[in-house]
Amino acid sequence: MHIHIIAVGKIKEKFLREGIAEYEKRLRPYVKLTTIEINEEKRAGNLTPADQKRIVDAEGIRILGSIPHDSFVIVLDIKGVHWSSETLAENLRQYEIAGRNTLSFIIGGDLGLSDTVISRSNVRLSLSLMTFTHQMIRQILLEQLYRACKINHNEPYHK
Repeated sequence: MHIHIIAVGKIKEKFLREGIAEYEKRLRPYVKLTTIEINEEKRAGNLTPADQKRIVDAEGIRILGSIPHDSFVIVLDIKGVHWSSETLAENLRQYEIAGRNTLSFIIGGDLGLSDTVISRSNVRLSLSLMTFTHQMIRQILLEQLYRACKINHNEPYHK
């Protein structure tokens, strides 16, 4: 299975870069992982709602251009469905059985995702009812993907 993480923005904090790198390393035996970082749209000062929409739409165009044409798309969205780790593992297994061997997980920027990106998705997934920074979500997502792989291979995971 090939998993693409398409995320707006670069990871600035060293501790998050290190955590992300660790989970990317742990995932290598299980999946082919590609991370695509979309540049954040430039901004200045206080943003009007129109400015915010313009920024989200511009980032959305770049996101859509980065999604492989044959990809099953899962956007991370606070309004999405909630899955347990076991449900994520089972869904990954079912996607693979169904021949969906290319998955793209989309992480928007601090202003969220455009309607066009959300409408392109096959699944809207919420990782929590809590709000996290989009940089932290990348590490949380990678940890959950690793956990799902361990579940699917009947391998122990620390408690």
